[in-house]
Amino acid sequence: QVQLAESGGGLVQPGGSLRLSCTASGDIVGIGLMGWYRQAPGQQRELVATLSGGRAPIYADSVKGRFTISRDHPKKTVYLQMNNLQRDDTAVYYCNAENVDYFSDSRRYRGLEFWGQGTLVTVST
Repeated sequence: QVQLAESGGGLVQPGGSLRLSCTASGDIVGIGLMGWYRQAPGQQRELVATLSGGRAPIYADSVKGRFTISRDHPKKTVYLQMNNLQRDDTAVYYCNAENVDYFSDSRRYRGLEFWGQGTLVTVST
């Protein structure tokens, strides 16, 4: 199986910065797209940023100019640098991997999607 492990969440004051990391583990051949979503209390999960190999990143309008997504392909890791955090950024942030190609129990699987368990980001004084 494939697992996504997130880290880097926490409590930060408005205007502060955090860096989230997400590393995929398993017998992975390749990952098409990795990204971040978030879900605030009482809200639906929403896209924050995604990055596919060889393409420009996609950002939610609310985070453009403040958040930067990047990937380390050999490490199967995606990062989210979050600057100038605001109270509205408070949410559980989830890592997402799409079009995953991997082996499990000697079988090859293609095109599947996985989610991390989430990491809480709280922006507050």
